Amino acid sequence: MLVIALISDIKSMRIPNWLTVSFFVAGCCYQVAAGGWEGGWVSLLGALSGFAPLLVLYAFKGIGAGDVKLFAALGVWIGTTAVLQVLIYAILYGGAVGMMLLFFYRPFGRRIITGVVMLVNPGYLNKSAIIQSLGKNGLRFPFMIAVAPGAVTAWLLTGT
Repeated sequence: MLVIALISDIKSMRIPNWLTVSFFVAGCCYQVAAGGWEGGWVSLLGALSGFAPLLVLYAFKGIGAGDVKLFAALGVWIGTTAVLQVLIYAILYGGAVGMMLLFFYRPFGRRIITGVVMLVNPGYLNKSAIIQSLGKNGLRFPFMIAVAPGAVTAWLLTGT
């Protein structure tokens, strides 16, 4: 699932619903077959653990809806603890990618620095205008670029 999502996200900045929904349903069916109703409840708890934190990021337009649904499907398969570990590693990798973008794409970096200066100096400009200007034409990258190494790191370090 993650390989297909990575390829799709890099090509089109989208993770298709057919992928996330099919893996969600397949994961629920597998967990119920393997663990009975208790397995089903555990899988839904894993889905909620992957879904809820990313829904907050989606609300602030930090990620797309496909990423939210992907983490819900991933949570069904690997459970609460593992999906949260993947999320933490993905955020760390995403921060590293963001820092590289700031370094290599200087106009974006200049906008961030200008925004910080304006926020520190309260009389300079309206803070809401600053926040809106920082979001305009900002750099975006496929979150799967951070999720894939995050999943591999979680798997290598924890065996999940």
